[in-house]
Amino acid sequence: MEPKCSLVGVISDTHGLLRPEALDALRGVDRIIHAGDVGGPDILEGLERIAPVTVVRGNTDGGAWTVGMASTEVVECEGATFYVLHDLFDLDLSPRAAGFDCVIFGHTHEPEIRTEAGVLYLNPGSAGPIRGSKPVSLALVKVKDGRLSPRVVTLI
Repeated sequence: MEPKCSLVGVISDTHGLLRPEALDALRGVDRIIHAGDVGGPDILEGLERIAPVTVVRGNTDGGAWTVGMASTEVVECEGATFYVLHDLFDLDLSPRAAGFDCVIFGHTHEPEIRTEAGVLYLNPGSAGPIRGSKPVSLALVKVKDGRLSPRVVTLI
């Protein structure tokens, strides 16, 4: 039986910084998806204290701690299927044809929510170090009966 996951926290581009504001925003989620550029195993350990974590390798993730970390993952949750990768430009399949409801990505440090051909595309933005005028953010996705309700949460 699939574990409950009616609220999914989506985070990306932490680059070694797990902000207290991010932890506060993620409290109460059933699952966390990290879309890469994690920055170290301590980030994943901190997130695992909140909920089970699915993570993909970002372009800056390297070293022994990333052995076994995939570049893409599929997460099923309450009747919805998420396809996770770090850089959307690496998408080499048709999400709609593959039956995915949502594509989660990071890399740009810009939050984005859009729907294309019936598929939700979600970039939570960067939850790590401040990058110019870009917001520090993550996303929360409510999942019910296969329907997704995403929102970006600005942290600072």
